[in-house]
Amino acid sequence: MEDVTDGRVLIGDRDVTDAAPKDRDIAMVFQNYALYPHMTVAENMGFALRIAGVPKEEIRSRVGEAARVLDLESFLDRRPKALSGGQRQRVAMGRAIVRKPQVFLMDEPLSNLDAKLRVQTRTQIAQLQARLGVTTVYVTHDQVEAMTMGDRVAVLKDGVLMQVGSPRELYDRPVNSFVAGFLGSPAMNLVSAPVVDGGVRLGELLHPVPRAAVAAAGGTVVLGVRPEDLEVGSHGLPLEVDVVEELGADAYVYGRARIGADEVPMTVRVDARRPPAKGELLHVRPDPARVHLFDAVGGHRLEG
Repeated sequence: MEDVTDGRVLIGDRDVTDAAPKDRDIAMVFQNYALYPHMTVAENMGFALRIAGVPKEEIRSRVGEAARVLDLESFLDRRPKALSGGQRQRVAMGRAIVRKPQVFLMDEPLSNLDAKLRVQTRTQIAQLQARLGVTTVYVTHDQVEAMTMGDRVAVLKDGVLMQVGSPRELYDRPVNSFVAGFLGSPAMNLVSAPVVDGGVRLGELLHPVPRAAVAAAGGTVVLGVRPEDLEVGSHGLPLEVDVVEELGADAYVYGRARIGADEVPMTVRVDARRPPAKGELLHVRPDPARVHLFDAVGGHRLEG
């Protein structure tokens, strides 16, 4: 849909940069289903094959096979208006599957579904992709989808590639503060902290860091620590509890801590069986092995 301004687009060993769209062997799954309302499910799924001149028997066979994979066999004679949102999205996927393409492109296919159905369909797509073995480029704003479905995840900001790697690589070693704050739910705590002799000052706590690691960063760095990597104890950084979010297996505390002259918001994962009360004062300290440091100006990761 966009002209290539630089570089090449390869599918396998084939250069499709200047190929016509019909010759690229790519199937698209759109955000809004894009089904023909006057056609049945079977007709929607087989439409591209019919246009391509595929024999009727082969169309019927491919549509039937895709319907079995997607659990749509009992809906083949229905029209889209008689289907739920999740069923319509499966039909849109079936329409792509029957073409047996080299690549699937999926543009936020779950964003129109409610939360429960989104989780269910997410699992189905992951299982389907594993079964078909077809390379799939999946675009999403939902970082949970990216983390749970992606073999390799690319994080983009304003059209610029920030980092690409496995979900675990991006979670454990984000290359900059944007990636660090984007991946993870709740998000990583990112606070500005002064550099002092021996390390980085976090309230009354001193996180030891080799001077060489932060020498180029000036007097301030951004310290990042995930909610699950903050330990609650009898001493540490005082945190006043504003809200406790109980999720059954987990509980998250949202509160405020004083760092220097500033009051900064912080999130901590706590024991769900003994959550604190609103207004209570906790003392937290980061796991030293799980602290991330970033340049305060450029946001890039500081090693050390």
